[in-house]
Amino acid sequence: MSYQVLVCQSSACRKAKAQQVLAAFRAASLEGVEGVEVVASGCLGQCGNGPMVLVLPDEVWYWRVLPEEVGAIAHQHLQLGRPVEAMRLRGV
Repeated sequence: MSYQVLVCQSSACRKAKAQQVLAAFRAASLEGVEGVEVVASGCLGQCGNGPMVLVLPDEVWYWRVLPEEVGAIAHQHLQLGRPVEAMRLRGV
């Protein structure tokens, strides 16, 4: 499966280390996974919950993502296909 990972880079998310989250996704080891595109996105409409990460096509929203948490998302969701439930933002 191929994924598009949108990492919000709005001013609110950037204040919460979104640039470091984006860099962590770009540096993440994704062995065995083809077709992962990491994109610096504009505002995802969840100001106050950021840094926000949206994984498509699954439409899974991750909120308040820290750079050190990116590895868990990369491994469990992007490599194994199972969203990290504890980090999901529900009701979006």
